[in-house]
This record gives sequence, structure tokens and C-alpha cells, in this order.
Amino acid sequence: MNYSAWFAAQDDPNERYPLTEVVYYSKSGGLLEVQHNMDALRQRSAAEWKQLFEGRWMRTSWPYGSGVWGKKEWVCPEIEDKNIVSMFEGGSNLFWADRLGQEIGVDDLWIKMCGNSHTGSFKDLGMTVLVSVVKQMISDGKPIRAVACASTGDTSAALAAYGAAAGIPTIVFLPKGKVSIAQLVQPVAHGALVLALDTDFDGCMRVVRDVTSHPDSGIYLANSLNSLRVEGQKTVGIEIVQQFDWDVPDWIIIPGGNLGNTFALGKGMQMMYDLGMINRLPRIVCAQAERANPLYRAYCNNWNYEPIAAQSTAASAIQIGDPVSIRRAISTLTHFNGVVEQASEQELADAAARADRTGAYACPHTGVALAALIKLVKRGEIKKSDRVVVISTAHGLKFSRFKVDYHEGALAGVQSNFANPPIELPADVDAVRRVIAERMG
Repeated sequence: MNYSAWFAAQDDPNERYPLTEVVYYSKSGGLLEVQHNMDALRQRSAAEWKQLFEGRWMRTSWPYGSGVWGKKEWVCPEIEDKNIVSMFEGGSNLFWADRLGQEIGVDDLWIKMCGNSHTGSFKDLGMTVLVSVVKQMISDGKPIRAVACASTGDTSAALAAYGAAAGIPTIVFLPKGKVSIAQLVQPVAHGALVLALDTDFDGCMRVVRDVTSHPDSGIYLANSLNSLRVEGQKTVGIEIVQQFDWDVPDWIIIPGGNLGNTFALGKGMQMMYDLGMINRLPRIVCAQAERANPLYRAYCNNWNYEPIAAQSTAASAIQIGDPVSIRRAISTLTHFNGVVEQASEQELADAAARADRTGAYACPHTGVALAALIKLVKRGEIKKSDRVVVISTAHGLKFSRFKVDYHEGALAGVQSNFANPPIELPADVDAVRRVIAERMG
């Protein structure tokens, strides 16, 4: 079967490029998108696709055990299996957040734990595709000597890990002092060239775009304006539906910074719909930190977008004021009858702490999404009977300082309403018994 995919211009579908060509923009300057031969994909029925994907799910047959590469025909069909760089990404837990749901008024609440991945974030889903294509390009003789990205932490960790596994040098541009230690140490440990720039993410993005724009640089750009990553990230929506036995949730809530993930989520859902695997689409909520909320402002202003200077937020990975995928995200949200909500530092910190007390371990970005959920439930937009999935984008262990500061009451401007600090006592049985009696009854 002639399954194939290519880069195409958004404004001219006849402008096409192979996925192994070093190209990021269309002739008009817009972003490119990966398009698939949908006529070929339709040669298999929806039932046959489901059977194929189910048969590969979490198996050890290379490379199909990966949650991404188990859907290879829908992702990047032309890459040779020997050039796929995979760390068994995807297949992450769909956590039934029953206790938290009962607390906030949702009977059917789930958290998609994308942080339960090799580098601890959903970025692995896209990076496996991009690095695999780069390995194919090098195998084909393309003069690529390194892959580079600007990052607020998780993208750099994923790029460095997958690059190390492939034996491809990586360069990461980080905003100095604005990423967690756990995120910083990952690219350092994986041998990346780490450049900590005295700027914010948007400043790092400007530098890396300039560095990689020179044709003779030999440095390939790995940021989300490169649509290869979208092809891996779109599998999160497909995977959620598969985990529900091909039933579609009513709502999916996702944190948004550079907004490639919002576009990717919609792309995966739309592909399932177009191929007859589902008969309706979910509503999508994009959640932003109040201090980095350009999409929310556009949503409140009839989608009129203006970039902003993002302010410091605990949700550092989405501290972006001029998102690359803003237009694609707006298009996705309008098509999916979407909503954009924001969360203050107080709201995101308390929401993460509440989730933790019911068995999750939420990063601050997941806290943003959970805070948005709580607000939408209170407003009555999300109903008690709705099935809701919150996408958790990273593991909470990457943000231990955030959690320690919360429970010690040390987060600036935040009242720790759900703090649970350790109680220091002498090694005295009576003192211990008194505290247990007071706390446990």
C-alpha cells in the first residue's frame, strides 16, 4: 500500500516537500504541515485500523511497541525501521482521578499521565519522530552535523536523550535561571551542548531560528514550528480514544505554551474522524498561565492575537508570550468548539496540590489544566456527567522545588491552602501519640 506523507504549505497544498528535506517554511513564509495520503489510508476500514493498532499495543515487535510507532502508517510511513529512534514512548497511564473528580464535581475524570515517559514529559512523543527523520536524512547522505532547539526544559531533555540514543549531536538553548534543576541536568547528562542565554524562551527562540536558518550551518531545527514533532504528539489523542475502547471523551483539557500540542491533539482526533474510527469530536480546552496568556487574551478578544512579554510563572514550560503555533491553535480551537481558560499562580498551585492529595503527582503545568477544569465546572460549562480527560504533560518529580516551596509556604504570592509540611518532634513516644491523636482522631 502506498502510504506516504509530505510537507505541504498551508496556503497552497500543491507546494510539497519530502519529509527528509531541510525546510521549515513555505514560500510565503508560513509554517508547513505534514499531510498524508488519505486515499491510501482509506483502503483499510476503520475496523481494520483498530484491529491493527490493538494488535501492536505495547508489544515488543520493533518498532510497534511504541505508542507512536504502533501507528507508523499515520505518523511517518516512509522511515526505514532501522532508522527509528524509539524509547518505548507513549502507552502512558490513563489515570482514573475518581477522588479528585468527586471533590470538584465531575463523575468521570481522567488524567493522561504523559509524564510517565522516558524523559518525563509528553515531548518524547514528538521527538522520537523528529530524531528518527534526522537519522534517516543522515543515512541518505544529508550533511546534518547537529540538531538544535530552544526550550524551557522538557523539549531540551527529549532532544538530548533521543539524540544521544541515535548518536547525533544536540544543542539546546535555555533561558538562564528559568528552568528547574531536574530539567537542566537532563541535557547536561546526555552530552548536549547546553547554552544558557540571558533572556526568556522567546529570546532563545529568536536565536535558534537565526542559527539554523543558514543553509550551510548543518544544524537542524527541532522546535515545534517543525511539524515533524506534531506527527508524534498527535498520537496522544488517538491513544486516549483507544484506551477508552474507541469511545470519545466529551472534553480534553491541555496546557498550552508554544501551542503545538493543541494543534497536534486536534490533528490526531480529526484524522480518526476522517477515517471513520470515531463519529464525533471532543471539545478541547487550552489552559494557560495567567502570566503567560496570549492565547487566552486572543480568545477573549474575538481571536485577535497580539504577542505579549510573558511574566515569571511556576508553569515555566509554558512561559511563552509569542507562541509559534498560535494560528494553528486558533484554527484547531474554533473547529473543535474549543475554550481557552487561564489560571493564576494561586489557582495552579492549589489545583496541583489537590490532585497530589488524591494520588496524582502533578507538575505545575498540569496544575494549570486542573485549575481551568475547576473553573469550567463551577461555571457549569463542564457538566457533572461529562467524561473529561486532563493531559498531564510532565512528571511532578521534575518540579520538586515547586512542591517543596508550596508545602513550606515559600511560593511568592501564593497562600498554600493545602500545605502538608513535616511535623518536627522530639524522639518521644508521648509527643508522637499526641500529634497522631490530633491529626488522625
